[in-house]
Amino acid sequence: MYAIIVTGGKQYKVEAGETVYIEKLDVEAGDEVVFDKVVAVGKDDGIVVGAPYVEGATVTAKVEKNGKAKKVVVFTYKAKKNEKRKKGHRQPYTKVEISAINA
Repeated sequence: MYAIIVTGGKQYKVEAGETVYIEKLDVEAGDEVVFDKVVAVGKDDGIVVGAPYVEGATVTAKVEKNGKAKKVVVFTYKAKKNEKRKKGHRQPYTKVEISAINA
């Protein structure tokens, strides 16, 4: 069984027992999170698609940790103008382990 959930403006295909890195949530490590925006649920007998979300379907996950991704260097320049800029960015994330899909 799998589910497609929406969090942080993105869609993720998740299964029970899977570890997923999602956009940062305002929760502590060790807490339980319930995702109620479930777009679709795939079962053995077919797929259930919501309009826009599946009624009564939730996905429960346990927060493992919050962190930051590796640094991405953003370097821009304009040729022959002696104009350049170097910036770094580290995207924050939340690592969650999917514990149950309730359809």
